[in-house]
Amino acid sequence: MSVKWTSVILLIQLSFYFSSGSCGKVLVWAAEYSHWMNMKTILEELVQRGHEVTVLASSASILFDPNNSSALKIEVFPTSLTKTEFENIIRQQIKRWSELPKDTFWLYFSQMQEIMWKFGDITRNFCKDVVSNKKLMKKLQKSRFDVVFADAIFPCSELLAELLNTPLVYSLRFTPGYNFEKHCGGFLFPPSYVPVVMSELSDHMTFMERVKNMIYMLYFDFCFQIYAMKKWDQFYSEVLGRPTTLSETMGKADIWLIRNSWNFQFPHPLLPNVDFVGGLHCKPAKPLPKEMEEFVQSSGENGVVVFSLGSMVTNMKEERANVIASALAQIPQKVLWRFDGKKPDTLGLNTRLYKWIPQNDLLDIKRML
Repeated sequence: MSVKWTSVILLIQLSFYFSSGSCGKVLVWAAEYSHWMNMKTILEELVQRGHEVTVLASSASILFDPNNSSALKIEVFPTSLTKTEFENIIRQQIKRWSELPKDTFWLYFSQMQEIMWKFGDITRNFCKDVVSNKKLMKKLQKSRFDVVFADAIFPCSELLAELLNTPLVYSLRFTPGYNFEKHCGGFLFPPSYVPVVMSELSDHMTFMERVKNMIYMLYFDFCFQIYAMKKWDQFYSEVLGRPTTLSETMGKADIWLIRNSWNFQFPHPLLPNVDFVGGLHCKPAKPLPKEMEEFVQSSGENGVVVFSLGSMVTNMKEERANVIASALAQIPQKVLWRFDGKKPDTLGLNTRLYKWIPQNDLLDIKRML
């Protein structure tokens, strides 16, 4: 399905909450980095169709500039963290993530959970700053939003939707162990034939691999219960003035938009409020810079390799960079590597380093053919 038609279907779904023939008001709980890039595609399309979009972002947010003349309205709330402090925390945690020992499952996932919990603590503090800001909450109440839109991996939007008595739409790729999807969204992932995400298992599992998959699932379930009960359940109960849980509050979401395609998923039961919207961020390719185009074309029939570790990883240890560079030097393709650090000593002649690369333009099918 083309991006155009996928966008049309998505807009029809969001328009369900708006009165017929009129435009709506959307409140967005801001995300960061690639999560924001995926959300922004949807929001910009809504703005083009006349809807009013307000993004709720902290004063420490890295991606938002309140003076930017964007069509999106940015509502900034004050927080104790500065932009520099917030960015340093993120970089430290991403550095820890890149250095996790993958040879030992329990050590790898336990440290990964610690990193996720650190991000959760920051998000929860941001959430407290919003709901305790009486002036801001009064302003949001008066705005009478038609829908709240957010990435489910950053909790708080469901609390805002509850306080504002507003429908909620989630955008999500996945959470570790499918925790939020299962416990909050009611998704079904039978461990007998659906491998736990990040387990590196396939859907053709031996008996022992199924046992292993079950252990992974129980491990993630246990971690989620500790994370939710100790961190979020009490906080949400205090704010709402009644006993509740993170699972119950998130479970009220009206639509879950999964940023993947159904044919890339392992087969599993689906709920009627779940839709796959993979590829929304894809756009028609633009011409490459002259030097980059010449380098790509010089690869001939071998083609090119685009190597990037994402928007949040900008550098790494010299030793690891040299290992990667050495491996890339051995392949016949020309390599474009998004890397912002010291040039590796083992960098091959077939590899060029760029602080930023236009991935969408590089991976254009027509150019590849």
